[in-house]
Amino acid sequence: MKTTRREFLVALGVGAAVRLYGVGGKPIRGVFPIMATPFTESKAVDFEDLEHEVDFLDRCGVHGMVWPQLASEYWLLTKEERFRGMELLAKAIRGRRPALILGVQGPDTEAMLEYARHAEKLEPDGMIAIPPPQAKTLDDFLSYYRALGKVTKRPVFVQTSGGAQGIEPKVEALVELAREFPNVAYVKEEYSPIIDRMIALAKQRPPIRGVFSGAHGKGWTYEMRLGCDGTCPGSPLADIYVRIWDLYQGGEKDKALDVFSKLLLVINIEQQIPGTLEYVMKRRGVFKTAVSRRHEVKLTPEAVAEIEYNLAPLKPWMRA
Repeated sequence: MKTTRREFLVALGVGAAVRLYGVGGKPIRGVFPIMATPFTESKAVDFEDLEHEVDFLDRCGVHGMVWPQLASEYWLLTKEERFRGMELLAKAIRGRRPALILGVQGPDTEAMLEYARHAEKLEPDGMIAIPPPQAKTLDDFLSYYRALGKVTKRPVFVQTSGGAQGIEPKVEALVELAREFPNVAYVKEEYSPIIDRMIALAKQRPPIRGVFSGAHGKGWTYEMRLGCDGTCPGSPLADIYVRIWDLYQGGEKDKALDVFSKLLLVINIEQQIPGTLEYVMKRRGVFKTAVSRRHEVKLTPEAVAEIEYNLAPLKPWMRA
């Protein structure tokens, strides 16, 4: 999928012109962090801290919040924990500016629909679903999202990664899905080649309504130049992502690049030191612990010192 300069400029112009809103009128554009799930020392979900995270992200200035997804350790949550978390977030977001996007993925269509029907009763601003791990073909993939499109008229994000291996969510198929279900028209793009796919999706607005990135927003300044509508990073440094977005949208692109270059140092450390994200959430006073269900967080003094060393340049832009 190679794009000429003219095609790129057309896609960028269309992206800038489209205004994206959820059912409740909140913009579906900007920084939409994937919320972390807090745990107690005994590894029970800490619902009090999950509510604290809503307040933290609101103070960070985010445009939306997403839960639960891969960064939320959703696959390690029980159905009851997911239902209770959804209910808590739907209540906590009321009267606040950010949009709430609830994750409704399941291993198959039947399981996904159970979460989607529960989410629909809570009236979020939108839903997102990771592809079904049990899908065997692209038709299975599309049937899963068609079923979701029949349950809700709210904006639906199709995530292109995290499901069954070997199934390519072809751009053409996503466009056709958006034509069939105009609300299932938002894409969280993480399938390689990501940039080529983003450009191709951007050229299809409408019916595509929004193109978001994931993967820590590692290519975010480039993605914004391509007309990307937003990104879904983790929660710990949400205010830094907002700062970069605000600078870039305000025309201060060099300043945005400067802040982004410092953020990349922490993104790199996250890959080298497992537990960095949990540490930062506790360090910033959002969570009481740095406990995770997916791995044991045991940071050496040297690891903590390295995390702090890379965090220091970002502190001037921390809002919360």
